[in-house]
Amino acid sequence: MTDDTHLRSLLSALPTTITEPHWLGARLARGGSELRDAAVLMLFARGQKPRTLAGKREVARLDDLSVGDVDVLILQRAATLRQHAGQPAFPGGRKDPEDVSAVAAALREAQEEVGVEPGSVDVLTQIDPIAVPVSRHNVTPVVGVWTEPGPVKVVDTAESTRVYRVSVADLVAPANRGVFYPENRAYTSPVFDVGVLKVWGFTAGLLDFAFTELGWATDWDDRTYMHIDV
Repeated sequence: MTDDTHLRSLLSALPTTITEPHWLGARLARGGSELRDAAVLMLFARGQKPRTLAGKREVARLDDLSVGDVDVLILQRAATLRQHAGQPAFPGGRKDPEDVSAVAAALREAQEEVGVEPGSVDVLTQIDPIAVPVSRHNVTPVVGVWTEPGPVKVVDTAESTRVYRVSVADLVAPANRGVFYPENRAYTSPVFDVGVLKVWGFTAGLLDFAFTELGWATDWDDRTYMHIDV
């Protein structure tokens, strides 16, 4: 088990309420009781090296913050799903009747989807629910540290096709960042192009929020357009 007081302290201090204008603002404004409860697991660990040249250039800067080797678990949804088909996502899903809390739902889904053992996760905090109108869910992001990282694998192929531990250095590198304007949708999404996949949408909005609040992000050009096939 890894004893990482520094990373735990940083993640525990994330705001539990998102109030400032940012990528998730429109979603926050449209929450409502008609939405179904769901949860996702923002699971951080240490050990994954950056895959991109731009990410490798960020390591020294992040090392100064003692987070140069931090990564986060991201999967790609199956193309056959009714909602969010083919999109990158954190492990997670709808809260079932047997789930006593959002934390329980996030941990159960992570185990079912990618084999993360609940006992290997130290849950640190959770963010207030965020509305995702397209799937009619109110999603609670649960933040944790993977104290005993295991093999990364897709368990439920009906739900996911790929899963990666993605280096934070790859995600925050300015050359790997841009924006996407989904056709017929009234919002702009940040994009993180980490080589093995492009992270956008709800997941990218959460990452942008977290990296900004944690002080890991650096200046990037939000006029850079990155196309996503949707």
